[in-house]
Amino acid sequence: MYAQCPECLSVFSLGAQALVQAHGYVLCGHCGAGFDSLATLSEQLPPEPFQEMPVNEQALAPPRIELVVYRPQRPAPEPAVVAEATSPAAANSEDFSQLVFAPRFAKEARKRKPSRAARKHRGPRTADHQRRWPWVLVCTALTIALAGEVAWIDRNDLVRSPLIGSWLRGACDMLGCRLPLVAAPKQLHLLASNVETHPNAAQALMISLSLRNDAAFAQPWPVVVVTLSDAQGHRLSMRRLLPTDYLDDPVVLRQGLAPGATTALVLEVQDPGDAAVAYQFDFE
Repeated sequence: MYAQCPECLSVFSLGAQALVQAHGYVLCGHCGAGFDSLATLSEQLPPEPFQEMPVNEQALAPPRIELVVYRPQRPAPEPAVVAEATSPAAANSEDFSQLVFAPRFAKEARKRKPSRAARKHRGPRTADHQRRWPWVLVCTALTIALAGEVAWIDRNDLVRSPLIGSWLRGACDMLGCRLPLVAAPKQLHLLASNVETHPNAAQALMISLSLRNDAAFAQPWPVVVVTLSDAQGHRLSMRRLLPTDYLDDPVVLRQGLAPGATTALVLEVQDPGDAAVAYQFDFE
């Protein structure tokens, strides 16, 4: 079935599960607007091209449905128990003719029978426990695999965590493994910067940056965003420099910026002219 968002006119395909969750009220995945999907709900789309789907008019009386596909059987009512009336004379007269008195040794034998039967069933119960162990091992292995998959998906947040990240780095140091590089541009500290005319290229600027990684983990080389503005604060030009634009060594690129390390970057950008008097550097 199909429904259309009244705000951005996006047409979505949806099923019964999405309709019953909020009684037809859904959120547009494109613009975020909420709307009643039952207003334009249709089994088929109108011929293209079209702008808006027709709105379903509400009937005055509810439609009657006739096609039955399944009717569960109702449980049979329990029979009513009718208490037999007893006369006062029958209640007062007690009949002891049907009583049977068993000797004491017969009662003790009856008490011992359940324990003997319990000892007979110890074998099958032990076999049931033995058959249950493989399922326990399989469920444990699946749980560990699921936890590993979730940890791999959230590996960036785990490495950034001060507590869990320190455990992971300590474990990798013992096992000789290496954690993936995780970007944390907010923990990059700009120590110094210098902008001057390029000595070997015309109409170009050479920018020198001194950068320090304040994170407790190694992170990839950042994308440097250079913004040049005039005296009034109007942006004249902006350049995003990838790590491959200012580094040529693939080994250095693969190792990333070590924790607490300080490095110097040399960037080359086009000179926008004498009007550029303000410079701003951001990291992504």
